[in-house]
Amino acid sequence: MPPASTGASTLTVAASPQPSPVAARVATTDSAATDRLEPGRPGYRRMSFALFAAGVATFALLYSTQALLPAVSASFGATAGQASWTVSAATGALALCVLPMSALSERFGRRQMMTASLTVAVLVGLLVPFAPSLGWLIALRAVQGAALAGLPASAMAYLAEEVRPKALVAAIGLFVAGNSIGGMSGRILTGWIAQLWGWRAALGAVGLLAVVCAVVFHFMIPRARNFTPGTLNPKALAKTVGGHLADPLLRRLYAIGALFMTVFGAVYTVIGYRLVEAPFNLPQGVVGSIFLVYLVGTVSSAAAGKLVARLGRRGALYLAVSTTAAGLLLSLADQLAAVLLGLVLITAGFFAGHAVASSSVSRTATKGRAQASALYQSAYYLGSSAGGTLGAVAFHAGGWAGTVSLGLLAVLGVVSITLYGTRAARAERRRTVPVASVPHRGMASVQN
Repeated sequence: MPPASTGASTLTVAASPQPSPVAARVATTDSAATDRLEPGRPGYRRMSFALFAAGVATFALLYSTQALLPAVSASFGATAGQASWTVSAATGALALCVLPMSALSERFGRRQMMTASLTVAVLVGLLVPFAPSLGWLIALRAVQGAALAGLPASAMAYLAEEVRPKALVAAIGLFVAGNSIGGMSGRILTGWIAQLWGWRAALGAVGLLAVVCAVVFHFMIPRARNFTPGTLNPKALAKTVGGHLADPLLRRLYAIGALFMTVFGAVYTVIGYRLVEAPFNLPQGVVGSIFLVYLVGTVSSAAAGKLVARLGRRGALYLAVSTTAAGLLLSLADQLAAVLLGLVLITAGFFAGHAVASSSVSRTATKGRAQASALYQSAYYLGSSAGGTLGAVAFHAGGWAGTVSLGLLAVLGVVSITLYGTRAARAERRRTVPVASVPHRGMASVQN
C-alpha cells in the first residue's frame, strides 16, 4: 500500500518551468521548520502539558451532560431526542462559531484566543448546574459551546506554527489525548456524583475540574514565537476559506472528520440509555464508569504518529475505520462484555482517525492555518451534533441496532471518500511526467 492516506500518493513533478502548488507547499513547510519546538527542546514539555490540560477541559465541558442524559430526561420529563440537545446545542454552536473565532486568532494571537475561550467557557460551566428548565440548560450549553469554539482551531494552528513538522502528528495526538481524558474523566465524575447527589452536583464538579485545567493552561503555555498577526479583513477571510474549500484534499479531510464524529457522537449519546435498560439495567454510576474506555482513545491518538510512520496516512485511516466498524458490529450483542469490547474498538478507531485527519489538515495548509483547522473543527463538531441527534432518533425508532446502522453508514462514507481519493491520485499520477521524485511528506504531498 502506498504510504499515504485519503488518496495521498507520492508526488511527482511534471515537466514544467513553474513549480507545482504542492511542491511549493512542501518547500514552504521545510523552510519554516526553524526555531520550532520538538521533543527534547525547551518548552516542548510545557507546551504539551498545557494543551493536554486544555484538551481535558474542552471535552469535559463540551460533553458534560452526555453521561447524564437519562437523569436529565427523568428530571425534566424529556425524551432521549429532546435531552440530546443539551449535547448537540453545545457542539453545534461550537461548529458555527469556530471559523469567526479562528479569524480573531489570526489578529490577536492563538495563545490569547485559547486563554479567553477557556476562561469564558469555564465561567459559563459554573452557571450550568443552576439551569431552571431544559430550555435554559440547552441555551447555556449553546453559549458554552460557542465560547469553546476559539480553542480547538487555535490550538491546531498554534501547534502547526510552533512545532516541527516531523513532531506535529505526535503533538496533536497529545492534544487529542487530552480530549479523550477530559471526555472520560468528565463522564465518570458526573456518573458517580449524579448517582449520589444528582445531575446538577455532577455538572458543578465538571465546572471545578475545568477551573483547575484553565489555571494550569494559563501558567504553562509558552508564548508564540512564530505567530505573525494578520488583519480582520472579511474579503481576505472569504478568499482564504474559499481557497481551503477548493482544495480537494482538505475537503476530503473535512468530510472524514465529520463522518468519524457522527459515529462517535451517536454511540456515546445513546449508550447510556441502552445500558440503563434491560437486559443490562446498570445504575448511573456504573454507566458513567463505562467511559473508562476513553483511555483506549488516549493511547490510540497519542500513537497516531507511529501508525502513520509504519502504515502511511492512508493505511492508518483504513486501520482506524476498520476498527470502528468492527466495534459497531460487536456492540450489537446483548452480553455486557461484548458491548464493552465494541466500545473499546469504536473509541480506538475514532481517536486514531481523528488524530491522523486533523494533523493532516494542519500539515497541508501553509497559509490561513487557523481557518483550515477551523473548517475541520466545524465539520467535526457538526458531525458530533448530527450524530448525537440522529443517533437518539435512530435509537427511538429501531433501538441500538438503529444507532449502529447509522454508524455503519458513516463508516461506509469514510471508506468511499478514501477510495475515491486513491483513484484520483492514481489518475493524476498517470497524467504527469515524472522528472524528479519528491520525498513523501504525508498528506501535504498530495496534489489532489
